[in-house]
Amino acid sequence: MTERDQRLGREDIAEEREDVQGMSDNELNAMIETICMSKAEEFHMLGYGSVTGKDIWDCVSSKYKETPPLHRVVNDILSLKTTQLMNWMTLSAWKMS
Repeated sequence: MTERDQRLGREDIAEEREDVQGMSDNELNAMIETICMSKAEEFHMLGYGSVTGKDIWDCVSSKYKETPPLHRVVNDILSLKTTQLMNWMTLSAWKMS
């Protein structure tokens, strides 16, 4: 934990940062996949039964030119709205045809 984190009372944030830094790429990918699946289940409860975790990830990751920080990826997944996903899926379908 950095001195700045201690001064600002960010012990939890610093511990979380250390936990993430110690994770392998496979562990991070598994965690992101789990979050995407959770978001897909949320969409299923809203009546969008055909949405998959891969759809969620493809939509969110299409906005990135470079790999963003983990907290941004998680936020983008969890804050994804159904309209954003449906617009992305429609545009993707048009691009494929």
